[in-house]
Amino acid sequence: MSASKDDVILQMRGITKDYVMGEEISHVLKGIDLEVKRGEFLAILGPSGSGKSTLMNIIGCLDVPTGGEYTLSGKEIASQSETSLAQIRNKEIGFIFQSFQLLQRQSAFDNVELPMLYANMPEKERRARTREMLEKVGLGDKMRHYPNQLSGGQQQRVAIARALTMNPTILLADEPTGALDQKTGAQVMELFHQLNSEGRTIIMITHDSKIASHASRIVRILDGNISEGALEDA
Repeated sequence: MSASKDDVILQMRGITKDYVMGEEISHVLKGIDLEVKRGEFLAILGPSGSGKSTLMNIIGCLDVPTGGEYTLSGKEIASQSETSLAQIRNKEIGFIFQSFQLLQRQSAFDNVELPMLYANMPEKERRARTREMLEKVGLGDKMRHYPNQLSGGQQQRVAIARALTMNPTILLADEPTGALDQKTGAQVMELFHQLNSEGRTIIMITHDSKIASHASRIVRILDGNISEGALEDA
């Protein structure tokens, strides 16, 4: 998918992240340069300890870098207040986690509705959008089911529906098939392809090169540095 410079929605320049551990400083990210264009399906691929979770947290505005510049939808992230970061997370980023992160005592409908409640969306609008998103992911008949009444794949679909409700700039998926069997994981990836074909921008964090191969572009992270291209299977 070709895109002009105007289509860049995420830009990182020289991003570093350090952690102080006693008298030692751990350099986790070592000067990350990254651009993501609207409509891309990007996989960030790397093993445990490579820095990919730290990078994901910065992309998702859950953490801020030690150094460098990060711009998301024209906003310089490092200069934002905690309140602004929370608003950015709610409106710009749809999170999808390996462990689904569903509220067990809430129905699928209530879980999907939650981000819109936080955003003070009018009731009629949010309820209509909740139904629309659950139908979109194939769960129109499961709206009143609780997580323990759903399979792992269905729970991840609820999580994807929830991530879509605020029409985010980016879907940020952390090991989205990690808790699923191979067949169910493939179904979730099919849904990602469908969403991407509709113009959704997806950034997927994974350690699995087979899952990463579903993306249209792969960035490899190792020892806090990134490069283009997939890891070879061991």
